Amino acid sequence: MMQANRKSVLVVDDEPGMRAGLAANFQRDGWSVETASGVNEAIRRITGKNFSAVVTDVKMPDGDGLQLMRRLRRESPATAVIVLTAYGSVPEAVNAMQDGACHYFTKPVAFEALRSHLESVSGANETRQAAATDALEMIGNSPALQRCLERARHAAKTDADVLVEAESGTGKELLARYIHNTSERRTKPFVALNCSAVPEHLLESELFGHVRGAFTGATQNRSGKFLSADGGTLLLDEIGEMPLALQPKLLRVLQERQVEPLGQSKPVSVNIRVIATTNVSLLDMVGQGRFRADLYYRLNVIPISLPPLRMRQDDIPLLAQHFTARFSAEAHKPAPELSEEFIHGLRQQNWPGNVRELSNFIRRIVVLSDSLVIDQSWLSPDWAHVQQAAPASATLSAGSSLREVERQLLERTLEATQGNRTRAAEMLGVSLRTIRNRIREYGLPPRSFALR
Repeated sequence: MMQANRKSVLVVDDEPGMRAGLAANFQRDGWSVETASGVNEAIRRITGKNFSAVVTDVKMPDGDGLQLMRRLRRESPATAVIVLTAYGSVPEAVNAMQDGACHYFTKPVAFEALRSHLESVSGANETRQAAATDALEMIGNSPALQRCLERARHAAKTDADVLVEAESGTGKELLARYIHNTSERRTKPFVALNCSAVPEHLLESELFGHVRGAFTGATQNRSGKFLSADGGTLLLDEIGEMPLALQPKLLRVLQERQVEPLGQSKPVSVNIRVIATTNVSLLDMVGQGRFRADLYYRLNVIPISLPPLRMRQDDIPLLAQHFTARFSAEAHKPAPELSEEFIHGLRQQNWPGNVRELSNFIRRIVVLSDSLVIDQSWLSPDWAHVQQAAPASATLSAGSSLREVERQLLERTLEATQGNRTRAAEMLGVSLRTIRNRIREYGLPPRSFALR
């Protein structure tokens, strides 16, 4: 799907004078304008295109604007829709807003008001378009990915909570957005929270909100992520990093769909779908006493496993071409050709950082290369470093404790990354917070990676 032009509009009206008048006004303001005299013609025009806005009449000989709007909601959820009608009944207005119209005007309409409203929603439209584009980046035809996407589409038809377990860099948030954008909730908020990125003492407020005076420094009310996502989808990224002390309250909210902001005794109902993601096995964490079993089973209504890149090698050429075109456009450069030898070399790699690592690698080439053809010479400098990831320790022997194995693996991974904690976290498939905690727990010397 092509990205929408920020100022492209389709005007749909069976009255030639109204249609021509609106088109002329939009064109004068710099909009790219197309027109349609009815629903059927409008449907033909929106097929394969993304308009930033559609302005449509309701009553037309071959159908109504609400029918067109429902079609747009399925095929182009980022498009803003404004409904015009000479029949300004309250029920009609309610139906239009419920079906996804961002505004409702009664004819005759003042163009200044119409233009003002479209300008005001253009920022929100760009946000929706970015989300839709993100979802489309679940690129690939491999059976492993297609099985995953098929389950995601089934999940999108329901309001059931979803648990995505996958390695770092595979695209867990993209999959969550894919579910949201193919569901009935797509016109509502998609709110994401990385549980490992928020300090533990702030996480409860970040999730559930607080009222003014609830604690020192709470100078105003805060809604929290659950209330911000009301009607839509809440992504809890890296759910395995949720502190044990906070897990019972999260469980209660998931069961009752009611939130109690800190400092408030009256619960507030929320209508959301929760998608939780993790790069570690939550069931293993349950066995280790690091995650509540009841919370695990509450989250694991629809489990989805996103395959690592090494299990979808047939997708590597498609991804490489996609990233080459994308980053070349960002750099305002012509997209180079990827030679067969280069593609073959990409397919031979293990890609421990998965799609994120491939994306970063292609971006680096696009930025640094002025060549019109990318050949295999670009492969040699990096693979020695990538493939040296955390070699097995020669000092380990049968009977070594798991703690000692983990300590040495972490130490050697940090050595391989020159102390880069973020890179080490990606290579080991854990969060940055876990790396920091383990460094402190094992008392590893901070001198080589204190500033990373």
